[in-house]
Amino acid sequence: MTPNALALLALVFGAGLGALAVWLGVRRANARDASQVIARQQLGEILSPLRAAVAVVTDADVVLAASSFAKACGLVRGSSLGPSEVLDMLTDTRQKGRPVERDLRLPPGPGSPVVQLAVKVVPLSNGAALVVGEDRSADLRFSETRRDFVANITHELKTPIGAIGLLAEAADAAADDPDAVHRFLGKLSKENRRLNELVSQIIALSRLQAEDPMLAAHEVDVAGVLEASVARCREIAEAGGISLSLSAEPGLQVVGDAEELETAVTNLVQNAVAYSETGARVAVTSRSSGDRVEIRVSDNGIGISEADQARIFERFYRVDADRSRASGGTGLGLSIVKHVVHAHGGEVAVWSKLGQGSTFTLRLPASQEGVPE
Repeated sequence: MTPNALALLALVFGAGLGALAVWLGVRRANARDASQVIARQQLGEILSPLRAAVAVVTDADVVLAASSFAKACGLVRGSSLGPSEVLDMLTDTRQKGRPVERDLRLPPGPGSPVVQLAVKVVPLSNGAALVVGEDRSADLRFSETRRDFVANITHELKTPIGAIGLLAEAADAAADDPDAVHRFLGKLSKENRRLNELVSQIIALSRLQAEDPMLAAHEVDVAGVLEASVARCREIAEAGGISLSLSAEPGLQVVGDAEELETAVTNLVQNAVAYSETGARVAVTSRSSGDRVEIRVSDNGIGISEADQARIFERFYRVDADRSRASGGTGLGLSIVKHVVHAHGGEVAVWSKLGQGSTFTLRLPASQEGVPE
């Protein structure tokens, strides 16, 4: 059990068992009715707001009182314990006369995710028991995300590294053919750039997750950030025959890290260019909206399906993997955008329709000094 769980147990024992003692004492004295109802209500009021799954069970396995979370996650159903594993733990703890612990994975309910609980059953007097379930779902999701992230990194790195090795061998074998060597070296340089970009994005994402940009925050001129982002993408847009425009409302400021905000906007513009055809238009704009600054990157490119929109901010997720790789995309750009915006206290939204294009909107808290009169 973690320190939080032990503290929770102390709270329940210290506050709740006073009411439970009344219930047990009344039972022994055969004065059940009114006093028993009062004790049960008091215990229920104590347990209900707890954020852990906590339940007090009688010697007949009837739930006397439970926290709201215990009911919501399915540990308690009505006046009974839901999972059969917990009933087995009750039997075990009564036979051994000591607490029993076990990790349980509760199935998802309608509209709710899987819940992972570290359950501890503590025997009380007269066969009653206290059931405490510490929610470990966040830890489980973090472990799964980390495992998937490592697996994805391994897969993504293998592709350019393998290609670099093969192209080097091919160039060496074609030493007597200058044209072939030149062609292979061109491809080798392209894969090298892709590998460098991938490593840079991984480092950037790791830094974003480890550091808080608001710890060294300062006033950031939004127009300056947008101008720098557009300048970084101008060459690649022109090479693809795509029009890139900027319309920034002057005087807008936010508090944060200018470099990270520039990275976020640049990733959005690069995505818009990558998923647009020759002749398409990409527009970057900013405006004041109440106490927020809105930054929009719009295009009339290929668009994103509704199914893909639900996943585009996941690491390494690509709407069109072949197109993304061909343009040098890493699948990390939108994940970085999300982390940057959330770290600055903002939000990111997307509107898109297949064949009509997409608009990504960043909403950031405006600096009070930078809000126009």
